[in-house]
Amino acid sequence: MSLQSIPAGTTLIIRGGRAILPLADWHEPDTLDIAIAGNEIAGIAPRFAAVADAPIEELDARGHLVLPGFINAHYHSHDVLAKGTLEEVPLETWRLYALPPQYPPRSVEEVRARTLLGALECLRSGMTTIQDMLTLYPFESRHLDAVMQAYKEIGIRVVFSLQYADRKGLETIPYWKDIFPKDLHPLLSSAAEPERQLDLLAHFESTCLGAPPRPRVHWALGPSAPERCSSALMARTMELARRYDIPVYSHIYESRGMALQARLTLREHGGSLIKRLAAEGALDPLLNLAHSVWLARDEIDLLAATGTGVVLNPQGNLKMKCGIPPIRALQDAGVRIGLGCDNCSCSDAQNMFMAMKLFALLAAASDPLPGPPQAAAALRAATESGAESARLGHAIGRIAPGYKADLTVIDMSDPTWSPLNSAVRQLVHVEAGRGVRHVIVDGAVVVRDRRLTTIDEDEIYDAVEAVMPGFRRDFAAISERVKRLQPWLDAAHQRMVSTKLEFDRIYIPF
Repeated sequence: MSLQSIPAGTTLIIRGGRAILPLADWHEPDTLDIAIAGNEIAGIAPRFAAVADAPIEELDARGHLVLPGFINAHYHSHDVLAKGTLEEVPLETWRLYALPPQYPPRSVEEVRARTLLGALECLRSGMTTIQDMLTLYPFESRHLDAVMQAYKEIGIRVVFSLQYADRKGLETIPYWKDIFPKDLHPLLSSAAEPERQLDLLAHFESTCLGAPPRPRVHWALGPSAPERCSSALMARTMELARRYDIPVYSHIYESRGMALQARLTLREHGGSLIKRLAAEGALDPLLNLAHSVWLARDEIDLLAATGTGVVLNPQGNLKMKCGIPPIRALQDAGVRIGLGCDNCSCSDAQNMFMAMKLFALLAAASDPLPGPPQAAAALRAATESGAESARLGHAIGRIAPGYKADLTVIDMSDPTWSPLNSAVRQLVHVEAGRGVRHVIVDGAVVVRDRRLTTIDEDEIYDAVEAVMPGFRRDFAAISERVKRLQPWLDAAHQRMVSTKLEFDRIYIPF
């Protein structure tokens, strides 16, 4: 084997790993060296020459799989501390337990601790980029400053958006307004509530979009959901997105109730949120619609025709009884599909291995006829498509010269990988995350030998423990409030699930 010269400017060489390259055989990836210069991939070769006296770091990846860092294309850092708190809670009820409008104002210490902990979990499971659609309610600049400082210190790449709305949640959930007594209406809210004294979108533009660039930070816009945003607010959102060429992330049709709400309130658009967005000119390659479980066939065709993408979140959708997204139909139509892990209180785990495996399995379950193999599709959704959704398809999501050096290195000395029959199938269907050994973001090794290098992990855990008494006290109070509301919540949910829709996304045995 002839040796190739080390590219000029190389600062790090990853030696001898099996690399998942864009056009290569993902079942039997080649053993390669990857040269990194600063924060970019400088070259890929079967073997680079030995390092002489140059100050070049080497990372031994023999016996390892090297892949593009995962991109968590839908994540909310605001409820990291609530993982493991809930189960058997439908989406509409879950919102009353988990989301910031239900909580008293948080401390800066809590905001910082939860941001670091969530980022640590993402990094340790091989994610190099997260799309944080963050609700800060009520908004305080010091909380946003704490979030951005935490991301800077820990070293993860973030596509950041604030979540906003201008319609109250009570107005957007079927039957709540009619079923709940009026004196209980002030206790009901949704994912994001209108700010009382601040134009949040204008503030975000002036302080973030118009500010100097930050390392590893990419901006996005986060209208909570079309039913929670007026036509005027969606128009402002899309105008800003086009002017700054940044992505937009929103929620759509996560639950049966969200699809039903559209049928009940959008008769002028055929009961369709997608058709409403089309009429408003909001469907666009810049737009990504998280969940998209209850899409109808003609709505899928509209997404495909306009280049609008979706981000699927199979863990939370199953746990909260939302249903199975029409994966095969989306694939057949050519819709861009990213993958996310959503809230820590509904999917619980920020683990892309779980998300990829569920994606592949639900694609199989959503159509009785055999279709295209799904392991490679799942990996593309977790890497390339996530990058494209963020308007970063030219920079991340692939191992190629000129791309950012965002890489995950997986130890294959594990029963998961023996025998090695297909790297991509075993990655998706067998690996659960314990093999993640090194993680590189922007050319820096931020996880080495399964430990964070940028911040002492014990300090993060200590910071979390310090704020948990206050969080647990507030969560207990919220739980008591929801218990008081439960009879009406149950009545509304029963009415939602019994009202007929033209199709179903949940299999109910008889």
